[in-house]
Amino acid sequence: MDQKHFTPPLPHEVLLQLKRWNTPTIYNGWEQITRHDPAQAAINPEVTTDFMPQMGPMVGWAVTLQIEPSQSRHKAGGARRAEEYREYIAGIPGPKIVVVQDLDKPATTGSFWGEVNANIHRALGCVGTITDGAVRDVDEMTNAGLKALARRLCVGHAHVVPVNWGCEVQVFGQHVKPGQLVHADKHGFLAIPTGEEKRLLDAAVFMDENECNTVIKTARGASGLTRTELLKQLNQSVAEFGEAARNKFGSSGEFGD
Repeated sequence: MDQKHFTPPLPHEVLLQLKRWNTPTIYNGWEQITRHDPAQAAINPEVTTDFMPQMGPMVGWAVTLQIEPSQSRHKAGGARRAEEYREYIAGIPGPKIVVVQDLDKPATTGSFWGEVNANIHRALGCVGTITDGAVRDVDEMTNAGLKALARRLCVGHAHVVPVNWGCEVQVFGQHVKPGQLVHADKHGFLAIPTGEEKRLLDAAVFMDENECNTVIKTARGASGLTRTELLKQLNQSVAEFGEAARNKFGSSGEFGD
């Protein structure tokens, strides 16, 4: 739980641009630049629920927490631990996304999140949370401006206090370390592996433009074509899409070689 010095590898204005795109678009760019398996790394294999989809995507640096609301023993020294945890959060540059592992999983006993903690964390530079436990006070959290992806809703907080923080956590089947760049929306989340942040925006924008300039353009212009003409043009556009991706990244993208 020792706080480590963290310098964001991207300036805030790049994060603001990343926030303009949905998470699938960011994934499309990331899969072109990653050295990892895009079917295994960075994504959530388990289902998430976005309880504030109207807030759009969120992007920030991961700060991490483990909780175990069912265990009253954590209340001993809980006030001190909460102060130390808030000091950890305050010491990390924002924007931040709090990634919370609920050690009670698969059970759900109580929520760390509600109106009070949402306002506290918003004041500390957090823009949202991803928790494989529960949230409550959804309207009040929305009013505070803190977005939440969670497993479910619940009514109480039980014995929840910070247990461990600043450590690697596992949420929705994916490991997340402090300091990772996280992009999330109603589709799920993407925790960018360390070292792959700097080319992310360029790759995402390129792949989105590539889609619009090839396959989508052809599909939207299909009116009046015969089946044979349509299939020929679609096949050609897919080939053009792949060629553009190969020329840029060395791989053809989602349609394969």
